[in-house]
Amino acid sequence: MDNKIDQIHKQALEELEAAKSGQDIQEISVHYLGRKGILNQFLRNIAELPAAQRPTAGKKANQIKSILDKTFKQAAEKLASADQAQDSGIDVSLPGRTCAAGFLHPITQINNQICDIFSSLGFDIAEGPEVESDYYNFEALNFPKDHPARDMQDTFFVSDDVVLRTHTSPLQIRTMEKQEPPVRIVCPGKVYRCDSDLTHTPMFNQVEGLLVDENISFGDLKGVLTTFVHRIFDDRTSLRFRPSFFPFTEPSAEVDILCVICRGKGCRVCSHTGWLEILGSGMVHPALYENVGYDADRYTGFAFGMGVERIAMLKYGIDDIRKFFENDMRFLEQF
Repeated sequence: MDNKIDQIHKQALEELEAAKSGQDIQEISVHYLGRKGILNQFLRNIAELPAAQRPTAGKKANQIKSILDKTFKQAAEKLASADQAQDSGIDVSLPGRTCAAGFLHPITQINNQICDIFSSLGFDIAEGPEVESDYYNFEALNFPKDHPARDMQDTFFVSDDVVLRTHTSPLQIRTMEKQEPPVRIVCPGKVYRCDSDLTHTPMFNQVEGLLVDENISFGDLKGVLTTFVHRIFDDRTSLRFRPSFFPFTEPSAEVDILCVICRGKGCRVCSHTGWLEILGSGMVHPALYENVGYDADRYTGFAFGMGVERIAMLKYGIDDIRKFFENDMRFLEQF
């Protein structure tokens, strides 16, 4: 008896698989599940079975009937959906459309590369608030009260003593306050200044670095920055250090690299000088050690800072910084 019920189930599924239209499915359903269908006829004949077999046979027949009813309905719905798609001009046999893969913004890519390079040299990554107190942003970094950087036209003031940070250098003070030397950190983050043109924006990204320990010299600074430049550009890129002034370093130096466009021959990008300025640097001013409680006679160190957009513009040959923030997919998809 079980074999007969299984045979009915198997035969119904075979006929359903061969069905090509909703009408075919309807006829198969009536043939097996209709009032005069095969399963109902089987259920009526159960009374002729021995009493011991009737419950099992009845139960299994009803289970098969329920399964077939659900299977026929699903097949009809699937076929109807395919017919509807075909009527609308959609070829359901075509492969589906894939979603476009996301990618990192070029500034994020360069920022990550910079941090990875310094991390490989033993520097830790430090992060801090973008809204800073005047003390951390200026005073602790040896900016005098009358320094031009404190002027309203250069700095976004939230209040008299609170500003949008103009550099990530406040993290150097915050870090030195919390730990004793040696200190090796790079500080990536957004900074804000009242400036806007082809090469400047009111908000931009900066990475600054600090290394403080015993017997640190300007030669160490030169070695670290030379390694960085060779890794971010290539080994053919020469450096030069020009004397400069920053309140928080002494001596201070601007760092130029051989123009990555013309290789020193002179072009519009480098103003026909053959050199491009990429960052500022210098030995940490002793006044900063006093502000954080370090022994200036025992410890020395160096600091440096660079604009991430500046590095990206040179690396990718971009002449307008505003392209990074216009969200033009034709531009961004190139990276």
